[in-house]
Amino acid sequence: MTDSFPRRQARTRRFTLGAPRGITVSPDGERVVFLRSRGGTDPLTCLWTLDLGTGEERLVADPLHLEGSADGTDDEDLPPEEKARRERSREQAGGVVGYAADRPVTMAAFTLSGRLYLADFVGGLTPRLVDTPAGVIDPRPDPHGLRVAFVRGGALHVHDITSRITTALAEPDGPDVTYGLADFVAAEEMGRMRGYWWAPDGESLLVARVDDAEVRRWHIADPANPEREPAVVAYPAAGTPNARVTLEVIALDGTVVPVRWDTERDEYLADAAWDGHGLLIVVQPRDQRALRVLRVDPDTGATTPVHEQTDPLWVDIVPGVPAHTESGALVTVGNLEGSLRLVVDGKPVTPPSLQVRDVADVDGDVVLFRGSDDPTSIGLWTWGPDGLAAVTSGPGVHSGRLVAGTLVVTRQDLDTDGTTTTVQRGGAERTIASFADLPGLTPRITLVNAGERELRTAVLLPTGHEPGTRLPVLMDPYGGPHAQRVLAARGAHLTSQWFADQGFAVVVVDGRGTPGRGPAFERAVHGDLAEPVLRDQVDALHAVAERYPDLDLTRVGIRGWSFGGYLAALAVLRRPDVFHAAVAGAPVTDWALYDTHYTERYLGRPDTDPDAYARSSLIGDAPSLTRPLLLVHGLADDNVVAAHTLRLSSALLAAGRPHSVLPLSGVTHMTPQEVVAENLLLLQVQFLRQALDLRS
Repeated sequence: MTDSFPRRQARTRRFTLGAPRGITVSPDGERVVFLRSRGGTDPLTCLWTLDLGTGEERLVADPLHLEGSADGTDDEDLPPEEKARRERSREQAGGVVGYAADRPVTMAAFTLSGRLYLADFVGGLTPRLVDTPAGVIDPRPDPHGLRVAFVRGGALHVHDITSRITTALAEPDGPDVTYGLADFVAAEEMGRMRGYWWAPDGESLLVARVDDAEVRRWHIADPANPEREPAVVAYPAAGTPNARVTLEVIALDGTVVPVRWDTERDEYLADAAWDGHGLLIVVQPRDQRALRVLRVDPDTGATTPVHEQTDPLWVDIVPGVPAHTESGALVTVGNLEGSLRLVVDGKPVTPPSLQVRDVADVDGDVVLFRGSDDPTSIGLWTWGPDGLAAVTSGPGVHSGRLVAGTLVVTRQDLDTDGTTTTVQRGGAERTIASFADLPGLTPRITLVNAGERELRTAVLLPTGHEPGTRLPVLMDPYGGPHAQRVLAARGAHLTSQWFADQGFAVVVVDGRGTPGRGPAFERAVHGDLAEPVLRDQVDALHAVAERYPDLDLTRVGIRGWSFGGYLAALAVLRRPDVFHAAVAGAPVTDWALYDTHYTERYLGRPDTDPDAYARSSLIGDAPSLTRPLLLVHGLADDNVVAAHTLRLSSALLAAGRPHSVLPLSGVTHMTPQEVVAENLLLLQVQFLRQALDLRS
């Protein structure tokens, strides 16, 4: 029997296994390093190189054939927060899930089963297991490949590759202190996954010291296994203390120089960058209305302002900046004239019509970045001495690297399954093969601009649908900050098409708050995460129904996960005249239970902005429920904790409102388990059919 689409989608991690990712290009442009599993259902990621001179691909590290490796899941010596992060990374794949290379990209360090390995890209040697205890986190070679730093037990260690001696460079001075790791909100919300940076000469490191003592402890239990101790997580919920993050420059001889900045004013460390032009750190105040770039003197720890952005609501943290060009110009991204624009030495160099998403690379004096002139597509562009140029063309979603003139482009579009990765150098082009499985399902996507706000919307009808046949409607949004669903890429719409093929007209809407349309569009949700996003779903639905008369607006369901789950529950609670049933997966129901950096950006703090939290909470709406609602939540979720669903369910019960709750034992924010993922989709279809009174 052929496996179902839901089963295959779970087994292939949404058809991403076997696709190349994690790409690094050597400074001479001759070698490309990347991660890829051996097949579309193989969850163990391997480390590979591509020699552009010969065109030869070489398997550098296969987790199944390395000394001392297990299955990559032995994390018993890790702190709870790091265990949780690793668990979420395994929702995508296992094996070599990440690596770091030296500056010339001749070697790399990675972990398997919490053990440290060193890989050789030049000599063809088998990766070497370093004799250290398990529990190694985030190993990074120095720029010259002579030493490797790593974190274990909250301490930063340095291993000398030649002498094979490991030294503890910074050890915790308290039970709640770690050195060299990112704090919770940095990893979850700022995109900063690291906590230390090598100096360009390899003789010292910039190291983050994180003190979680004041952060409230949450206990995440496993009710299906009551004999197990609950996981204790330091979770900084909105309005509560964050971890205290400071920085130290630590030399290899143990000399420590504290970095001095106003941590009372700017408590967030957003990023750091250390190159030949100096050491920069990026800091931000609690209210996020400023973003400051400071230059650090490594010898004294003194800081001087280099660049500052302010905004009456918040300043965006954009990946890839600050950076320096080869000539020393400072590269940033700023909100200017209603657009996120690339800024070089204080001068905007991109037009307001192009929204910059992030900076991918700086190659000499040329900047490679991603940008959108339409939010459904993300293209690659360069800016340099010759001006601004588009690298990619046509609708699609692109990412890339540019080093020494070697250009790597990864593309997804509406005409091709999966991703295509090409490498261009000296007029020649090579393709890095993808081993990903094909989904066996072709989305029938129509992208439209709906309503007076021209909301980007995807409409998907059942395969073989005949005009004139009335269709129940399923809204399938994320609909909130930080993520888009409406993209010119097949992979973004596979699940929606599967739901369409179950007999629904599926409508996906990116409303206000979603990225890609500029700062004003994203800031429309400030102070209220409910009303604008819900209104946009309603307005887009009605606008689409005018174009597609087969949509039956007397039978409208809505489903979503995370913010989308919040939006689904919100829809049936506040607009039962429009939405007739909802499936809410891992919904945020009380924003006071979500983390500081995300929540306070939009709603302020609960003690100073209680009305914003009340407007955005679902708990007070419980007595209004009149439509079928299915709440789904992983009980091991440490991002949107299960308390969100349980509190809403309690409020619904107290109000006498019938509803359904599906608890997922042992499941975090998403589930990679094939049977669970498959049955979860099938149960949603069954629930929606029954709730909307549809015949099978």
